[in-house]
Amino acid sequence: MMRCLCPRWFLSILAGFASARAAEPVASPEAAQEWGVHDPARPRPAAVAPRPAEAIAALSSPPADAILLFDGSDLAAWQSSIWKVENGYLEVVPKSAPLISRQAFGSCHLHLEWRSPTPATGDGQNRGNSGVFLQGRYEVQVLNNYENTTYADGYAGAAYGQNPPRVDPCRPAGEWNTYDIFFRAPRFAADGYVTRRAAVTLLFNGVLVQDNFEFTGPTAHKKRPPYSAHPAEVPLELQEHGCRVRFRNIWIVPVAD
Repeated sequence: MMRCLCPRWFLSILAGFASARAAEPVASPEAAQEWGVHDPARPRPAAVAPRPAEAIAALSSPPADAILLFDGSDLAAWQSSIWKVENGYLEVVPKSAPLISRQAFGSCHLHLEWRSPTPATGDGQNRGNSGVFLQGRYEVQVLNNYENTTYADGYAGAAYGQNPPRVDPCRPAGEWNTYDIFFRAPRFAADGYVTRRAAVTLLFNGVLVQDNFEFTGPTAHKKRPPYSAHPAEVPLELQEHGCRVRFRNIWIVPVAD
């Protein structure tokens, strides 16, 4: 079904996709986490060395059942956009619009590579900011955190505003970072009641930084709104946040669950 960097993680990911919990009350966003949104006192993830780029490259080619979303040539898999395509990558055009996939997806394995602008400019959230919005709602943060601190739940690899990455394996500006995102889509009852939360497992440069984290609800600015029912499959979105972040080698494997 999908290539993996560690058999143990692979098995836990499959178990997470396969488990369909019965309808159960979902805690309020406030009760779900100890820390407030962007709490400055929240411990920041420690910087760690990423896995060697050559080791990750060997596992980055799309498997036979993958859907290619960007192979370096054009934006045919995406809705109309003025993002730039050049030399095998696509680049955010500031003050344009987010990039939205033509196809909708549910649970999936999403692979993409991103690179923050060089030379690095700005600090905090203003250095290479973008994001991957699964189902257009649940954000995995993209940011240049190499020698650049910010609030813990805004680091690269964070479930933005909700859960920091376990550690920070970000590469310097100008080097390519790799995300392998294993996403479990939420489920809703006919009346809109949440029966299963959205969850994410993330390998960031070959390092496990999110381990089946359950989103408290959709991503929002400085708040944690509750879940709202939406279709089982929704397009993927890449964020335009004013920074010329580049992306390449984007593919996705839908997962039936």
